[in-house]
This record gives sequence, C-alpha cells and structure tokens, in this order.
Amino acid sequence: MITPANRRLRVLLSEGGSTSARQAITVLGLAGHHVEICDPSPLCLGRFSRFVCAVHRCPPLRRNPAGYLGFVTDLLAARRFDVLLPIHEQGLVFARASDRIASLTGVALPPYASYRTAVTKVGFSRLLESFGLPQPPTRIVTSEAELREAARAPCVIKTSVGTASRGVWRVMDQAALDRAVRELVAADGFAGEVLVQDFVDGRIEHAQAVFDRGALLALHAYRQVASGAGGGPARKLSTRSDEIRQDVAAIGAALRWHGALSFDLIRPANDARPLYIDCNPRLVEPMSAQLAGLDLVDLLLRLSLGEHPPAAAPSREGVRSHLGMQVLLGCALGGGTRRDVMQECARLMLRQPPHAGSAEELTPVRQDWFSAVPLAATALILLGQPSRAAALAAKGWGDHLLDVAALARIDQGLGQEL
Repeated sequence: MITPANRRLRVLLSEGGSTSARQAITVLGLAGHHVEICDPSPLCLGRFSRFVCAVHRCPPLRRNPAGYLGFVTDLLAARRFDVLLPIHEQGLVFARASDRIASLTGVALPPYASYRTAVTKVGFSRLLESFGLPQPPTRIVTSEAELREAARAPCVIKTSVGTASRGVWRVMDQAALDRAVRELVAADGFAGEVLVQDFVDGRIEHAQAVFDRGALLALHAYRQVASGAGGGPARKLSTRSDEIRQDVAAIGAALRWHGALSFDLIRPANDARPLYIDCNPRLVEPMSAQLAGLDLVDLLLRLSLGEHPPAAAPSREGVRSHLGMQVLLGCALGGGTRRDVMQECARLMLRQPPHAGSAEELTPVRQDWFSAVPLAATALILLGQPSRAAALAAKGWGDHLLDVAALARIDQGLGQEL
C-alpha cells in the first residue's frame, strides 16, 4: 500500500494564500513530499517557500467557481497527483463534484450536504441547537428591520458566509449598529441569513479535529494568547481538549465527516464551559498541533489514500507558538508606532518575552529561508508606515474564499456545468 511514510507523495494544495496553506506547505515539505499549489495570485504567501515546486495560477473561486473547478480537474488529469489537499473553502466545490475528483486523485471529503451545513454560520448554529451544545444566545434574521429589532448592544452580527472575521461586526453602541447595517446593505449582506449573537466576554480557544467517515481520529486544542490581523491568533498556547472531545465527536458523527473540521470557541470570563462560535470545514493552521506532537496533515494524507489510520495519541499541552507576520500586524493595528514595531521585530528575532520559548509557525526561516521574504517585506512596510497594516492584511485576500453568490452557484449544480 502507498502510504505517506514509505513514499514521497505528489500533493496539490487547493490554494496558497492563507496562513493554513502556508503552514501545511511547511509540514509537507519537511516530510519530503512534492508540493504544488493553485492560487489566483502570482504572489501568494505560499509561493515564498523552498518546498513549493510549482505555483499554478487559477481562476478565483469566489468569482468563478466553475472555472476554478475546471482548472483543478484539468491539472489533476494532466499532472497525476497522489493527493489533493483541500486546505480552505475550495473543499465545498470538490465535494459537489466528488466522484469526478476521486477518479483523478486521492482526496478526503465529507458528503456535500454535510459540508454545506458546516460552511455557513447559520447551518452550524442550527446544528449546535439540535444537539443542545452551548453557543452564545443567537437570533437569525433576514432583513434590516429584523436585525434592528433583534440587535441589542453589546452583540455580535455575522453574515452566514465569512472567514477570518469577514462579515463580522462587534456592536457596542447604536452608532456601531448603524454602521454595521450600512455595510451589510452595501455588501448585499441580507441576500443570505444574518446571525445576531449576544456579546460574551472571554478568551478565544480553537480546536482542530480529523475524522474517518464520522469517527474521531485526532483532536488538538489551543488558546489564542494574542490576536493579529482579522482577529486571527498571533500567539498560541496548546491546551487539553478533554472538555470538548465528546461534543466534537458527536458533531463529526452526525455529519459523517471525512477529513478535517475545526472549531472556534469562547470561554466566558467566569471560566465556565466554552461556547462554540464558529466552524471551519477544513484544517486550520496545522503547525500548533505539529509542534505539540500531533501530525494532522499526515492523517489527512492517509485518509486521502483510502487508509483507515488508528486514533492518534493526544497532543502535548503547554506548547507555545507564534506567527511573526501576525504579531507585527497586530502591533500596528493596535495603534503601535514605528518604535513599537521595531521593538517587536527585535523581540521576535532575539526570542525575547513574550516570544521566549515559542516556535514560529508561519515563516520558519531556519528551515525554509525563502519564507523570510514576506516576513521581511511586512516588517519594512510597517516600519515605514504602521498605518498601512489594515491595507496590507487585506491585500490579495478574498478571491480564494466563498461568498453568498458563489455558494448559490455551487448549490445550483456546479458539478454539472463542466
């Protein structure tokens, strides 16, 4: 049997612009696999790695899902990859055309209906409600009038489709509510359902799971110690996952999930049971688990090849890690001056507190010298003008992600368009 342990696999990543893709590239490259990526941007983050053998510029998923699927299937037919790794929301497109994809390469995908439930915030919220699992008090609305009736500050407003804090508004007063409504209307946000959730003060936690046709194989959890651009974690601390294991196993079993599934939670300030706030039907930033002794990427490769690996041992708690680019962006977005950014650069380089004893997840320069390019560019731009942090974080972001319109086109039978 061909396994990741006894052969150098040819792996195609579905995109190369996200932090999740960049970390998967590192794990795959260090394991000796041949890595190629698809991305609509010629200068995506994943390009800057010595482990990437080729970058294929593809149509953007958000604006042209049929074109994207056609590009990937043609590439798979022409270049004969062992595994397709759906590293972001492209998995929904592949699940829609699962028979065609499976005839071309190894891939681990859940049923389309299950993916469709997990990819939307409304679908996940309803799933939590059906299981009686904890989430912030939630209302679902479909119009501006309903939103204004349901929203009472402090609250959080979310469009049903959105990743990395896109389509999320924290509403602390009437002015913030008015601003959120204006932006929702401008973006046609009421084309889909909108969630209104009570604001809960607490710390953000994350969990990453891998399932074999509904059976939980592995679970890793970590705490977000500091945030960066888009609200994503800049510093992490691995934690025990016993408290949520039963919940996660039940969700995966109900969805008959096959592959990776990740969760965002918030633990209230009184340290009560954490509340589920989001679900990502993919593997999110696998390096924290890797550093804690749990190779989630290898499990996905084995599932993709048709294996049924045994359940993995728990990851270690107390492992500290960080994403240097996110640290610098978070510093600037938090109002940091040039001096602040320079001091943060020095702390990162010298591994001084709060980065002492912490491993770099995103740009591991010592193992992958080419990854220094985006890190150095980020530092230089922010040192020149810290106010450019927001624009820098948003640059090139979005074309590889879903929106309501793309979701509708896929629902209507995308697999039959090609």
